[in-house]
Amino acid sequence: MAEVARLAGVSTATVSHVLNGTRKVREHTRRQVLAAMAEVDYAPNAAARSLATARTRTVGLALSAISNPYLGELLRGVEDEAAAADYTLVLTDPHDDPGTEATAVTRLRSRVDGLLLAASADSAATLDALTGQGVPTVLVDRMVGSGYDEVGAENVEPVAGLVTHLAEAGHTRIGFVAGQPGLATTVERLEGYRTGLRRAGLDWSLVVDGRSEAEPARHAVRTLLGGADRPDALITGNNAMTIGAVQAAHDVGLDVPGGVALAAFDDFPWADAFSPRLTVVAQPFAEIGREAVRLLLRRMAEPDAAPRSVRLPTTFVHRDSCGCR
Repeated sequence: MAEVARLAGVSTATVSHVLNGTRKVREHTRRQVLAAMAEVDYAPNAAARSLATARTRTVGLALSAISNPYLGELLRGVEDEAAAADYTLVLTDPHDDPGTEATAVTRLRSRVDGLLLAASADSAATLDALTGQGVPTVLVDRMVGSGYDEVGAENVEPVAGLVTHLAEAGHTRIGFVAGQPGLATTVERLEGYRTGLRRAGLDWSLVVDGRSEAEPARHAVRTLLGGADRPDALITGNNAMTIGAVQAAHDVGLDVPGGVALAAFDDFPWADAFSPRLTVVAQPFAEIGREAVRLLLRRMAEPDAAPRSVRLPTTFVHRDSCGCR
């Protein structure tokens, strides 16, 4: 560091401020320091820096079902924004289990400067522990209104809009494949379904539990479609359950959308390649990830700031599976 300071014509303290972002440095001076670092191929020792500053320059992300296609976009948003602020990302999968979640977060919180969490259906113990430890935390995707900073997509109105869309196409028996009970997103999307039915003046309703996964959804929808009073249209609560629902329709010999119309929450890379192409509500996953990191950086810089709750708009993508023009 002393050599960098000599070449840049500044003090070692200024070099430290440039490296750690601990004080604003004039742009001209910052560029001089960065040029000097490049000239001597200087790489700061992360371990030593964390000991000196009590900061690790690391953020944690506790997110379940990391194999889900949408998480690639969310992770990219988180990673890009974190890297831009010179933070490294540590990832853990709590498997949507409150016990596993509490253990995973306990292991993370001593290694990171802040935490991004997609809360489980019963996250009270985890959130209490984070509050007690004073860990800067932002809730991602699943917004529980707990007084934490949080960011996610709109859920209620987009699902209500799917119901309206199907009802206007003449469907009167619109079923809903719900996600894992207790998840904030499941609760909100179910509310959206019921809101849409009321607006359309439809009394017929049927909700099945797809557990937020493809195979449970396939089983539930197969049973539903095999019954005498089957729906003429379905809305699925996430992309994994959409796959299960399409498979279930094929299992019982129903054409989509001829035998049953389908609209879904969540887009994914091959939704446009399905046969039929899937009508969906698309979430801005990458932007959710980026905004989550922005909120976390703000929380770390201003621990006493009032919590912020950010809802990002979704996009209706009209394709073929709904069976209308």
